[in-house]
Amino acid sequence: MPAPEQAVLITDDDVRISAVHLSGTDSRSRERVFVVAHGFTGSWRRPAVGAVMAGLRGHGGVLGFDFRGHGSSAGLSTVGDREVRDLEAVLGWARRLGYRRIVTVGFSMGGSVVLRHAALYDGVAAVVAVSAPARWYYRGTPPMRRVHFAIERPAGRVLARFVTRTRISPQEWNPVPLAPFEAAAAIAPTPLLVVHGDNDPYFPLDHPRQIHHAARAPKELWIEPGLGHAENAVGAELLDRIGRWARTHTEG
Repeated sequence: MPAPEQAVLITDDDVRISAVHLSGTDSRSRERVFVVAHGFTGSWRRPAVGAVMAGLRGHGGVLGFDFRGHGSSAGLSTVGDREVRDLEAVLGWARRLGYRRIVTVGFSMGGSVVLRHAALYDGVAAVVAVSAPARWYYRGTPPMRRVHFAIERPAGRVLARFVTRTRISPQEWNPVPLAPFEAAAAIAPTPLLVVHGDNDPYFPLDHPRQIHHAARAPKELWIEPGLGHAENAVGAELLDRIGRWARTHTEG
C-alpha cells in the first residue's frame, strides 16, 4: 500500500493548508474519496482524527487536513466562516488525484463547514455532518460556554494558542455566514447524512433535528445511543456504517 502523501495547499485567499492523502484499502473504491473535516482545535495529526481516517479507508481514499489556524496550517481560525475555502482547496487536490466521487465528512465545527460548503460550491457527491451545530452563537451547555470564552476573549484566545495550537481571529463575522441548518436546505439533490449522539455534551438533539428538518431529500438522520461528541466519540462500527452509507449513495 502506498505511503501517506503530504501536501501544502493554497486557498483562494492565499492561506497555506496542511493536508494528507491515504489510499483506500479496497481496490473497488479507487474513484471515491472521503475528505475529513475536523472539529474546533483539531488536526489531521490528532489520534482521534487519524482513527476516523483509518476507519474510512476500507470504502475509498481519504484526505485529511488542518483548517486555517489549526495544527500545521497557516492563518487564523474564523470558526466556520472562511473555512469553506480550506475545504474547497482540499477538494481541488482530490480532483487532481483523479477521484470522481468526493464525500465530505465533517465533525462539530467541521460539520458546519461541510454543510455550508455544499451549499456554496458544486462537486460534492455526498455530505456527512457528525455532531454539528444547527445554528451559531449557541451557549446552552457548559462546554459551549467555554468554547465561546476561547473565541471571544483575548485571554481565551491566548489559552487556545498555547494549549491546543489553535490561532483564532479576533475579528467578528461580517456578514454572519449562513447558518448550518439554512445551508442544509440548499444542498439537495446531494445526499445528506446527519449523525448525532444522544449523549453529546456540546449540542443537544434539537440541533441535528433542525438540520435534518431543514434539508430536502435525499437525507437521513441517525441518532446514536450513548454517543458523545465528534471525532473523540466515534468508533469503528459507526465509521464503517458511514462508509457503507456513502458507498450506497455514490455508486454509479
